[in-house]
Amino acid sequence: MDTYFTIENTSTAEYKDRGSRFIAYANPCKTAAEFKIQLQGLKKEHPKAVHHCFAYRLGLDGNLFRSGDDGEPSGTAGKPILGQIDSKGLIDVSVIVVRYFGGTLLGVPGLIQAYKTVTALALQITPIVQKPILQNYHLHFDYTRLNTVMNIIKQSQGEILKIENQLFCDLRVGIPVNRSSEFIYKLKEINSVEIKIY
Repeated sequence: MDTYFTIENTSTAEYKDRGSRFIAYANPCKTAAEFKIQLQGLKKEHPKAVHHCFAYRLGLDGNLFRSGDDGEPSGTAGKPILGQIDSKGLIDVSVIVVRYFGGTLLGVPGLIQAYKTVTALALQITPIVQKPILQNYHLHFDYTRLNTVMNIIKQSQGEILKIENQLFCDLRVGIPVNRSSEFIYKLKEINSVEIKIY
């Protein structure tokens, strides 16, 4: 697997059923800590909403995921939200659905349908992007080699994650997995560049 699918922008969609309003927020999300900030932000933005249900799937192995019903009957909110994220094969995505109760109980099938539908709508309106899986490297080299190293990073379609320049340069870079061997080969042609995987 050289690539994965995710979203880069936040999108919002709304669905109404028998007076209840469901508002879904689909967000790019890299960590559980980032998700907590997103959830707290929406709780502040919608203090009168009765439920803030959610799901997320993070990390390239797809093993880091959570879903929450926030007081709705078990399995009626978080699971349908996660099901929509998974049906599109997305990673590093969170969806939070805010519900305003309209006075009429929707029952288990009605709730599952509402959470599933509003999540699908939010994910439909944000572009899905295919991104390369990156291998991260730490590079250490003499400042005089900076231009040459930067050119190799550019040719390898890499991303610079962190840079510290003094007499010596310390760079953290992400290189697409399928370009890694070519990247290392070119760097080894330059003298005195230390390469570590991190």
